[in-house]
Amino acid sequence: MKTKLLTVLVAAVMAAGPALAELTIPLISYRTGPYAANGIPNADGYTDYFTLINERDGGIGGLKIEVPECETGYSTEKGVECYEATKESAILYQPVSTGLNYQLIPKASVDQIPIHAIGHGRTSAANGAVFEWIFSYPTNYWAGASVAIKYLLQENSGDLKGKKITLVYHNSAFGKEPIPTLEILAKKHGFVFNSLAVDHPGQEQKSQWLQIRREKPDYVLLWGWGVMNPVALQEAANIRFPLENMIGVWWSGSESDVLPGGESSDGYKALAMHAPGSDFGVYKDLKTYVYDKGLAAGDGDQMGTVLYNRGLYSAMLAVEAIKKAQEIHGISQVTGSMVRDGMEALDITDEKMASLGFANFAPEIKATCSNHGGEGLAAVRQWNAKTKSWSMLTGFIAPDSDVIDPLIVADSEAYASENNIELRCQ
Repeated sequence: MKTKLLTVLVAAVMAAGPALAELTIPLISYRTGPYAANGIPNADGYTDYFTLINERDGGIGGLKIEVPECETGYSTEKGVECYEATKESAILYQPVSTGLNYQLIPKASVDQIPIHAIGHGRTSAANGAVFEWIFSYPTNYWAGASVAIKYLLQENSGDLKGKKITLVYHNSAFGKEPIPTLEILAKKHGFVFNSLAVDHPGQEQKSQWLQIRREKPDYVLLWGWGVMNPVALQEAANIRFPLENMIGVWWSGSESDVLPGGESSDGYKALAMHAPGSDFGVYKDLKTYVYDKGLAAGDGDQMGTVLYNRGLYSAMLAVEAIKKAQEIHGISQVTGSMVRDGMEALDITDEKMASLGFANFAPEIKATCSNHGGEGLAAVRQWNAKTKSWSMLTGFIAPDSDVIDPLIVADSEAYASENNIELRCQ
């Protein structure tokens, strides 16, 4: 019954869309459930940027953008149903769910619709020679794990021998992604690696943190999402683990993760694929064309938050890829396969970002046939509980390519062999 109702709802949303909209980019969202605190700001930022493009620029190439939204509650099953219900007119998907991304990988090549899993999903999908329809730029989980270790090396004068590093991870495909990389890096740098799984949704973690209290690791890496993150920070505070020695992935470093803990969250660190805050030129245009017109998505209270910015960033990359696709093919009404071409030819320079109102927001991106994942750069930022703000501790750090690149090649080519995929980009 739920499946039937969902399909009917999506059909109604699609039918109610504006008649003049000709570029359809469905939003598979989760504004409800245990991950709503993270899903809401991302969905709002995503929607608001497309509204900005429609209001300020008249769309892309003269065509308005339609963003039908389908609620999933972060259910992978419902996410697949939303995809199936909206794919007929879709030209691009950007699901913020590793589980859903895994499910869409085989579907994308059949339906010829590109999937942009920004900083998430299957890491080896960064190899465009195998995964023609999947993109993950600007970075990926294995690169993130490497950047975290690089940062800790810098903090310890280049020597982690004998140090204990524990990964607390969401017990899902998402949470398990960095483990192989960290195991290799442990052997390379001589630190002791341990991992502790936390089951969905992550509200019960006492046993894991009691184990951390017993084993006394020097550092903890957090690979969590949703309610798991503030619970982890509170449990860390309960056992008096120093939060400045804790680093979360970019999905564990939003305001919704740290604000519930108040002062006890002070000093916590997280990886970043882009900058936080609202001190960027794009916000001036958002105010003029979206906020002041009463067109902001949701309650309009998420501006400048980390995940709202991620939604803006995702949408900006989608718009620029569509522009590139229109340029390549010489038409405005591009298809999913044409947008894939645009994504593979995407070249986001510092100058381009500045012209779009995103100066100093994120690293440059240059995609190619073989590189669908960018350079894998990430920065480290820290939470200040008094000012209730994030500050960037580092610039964007390159991952250990000597470790990451062979892993990506080996895993992606194994996938190609298992699925009889002929390698491209030869």
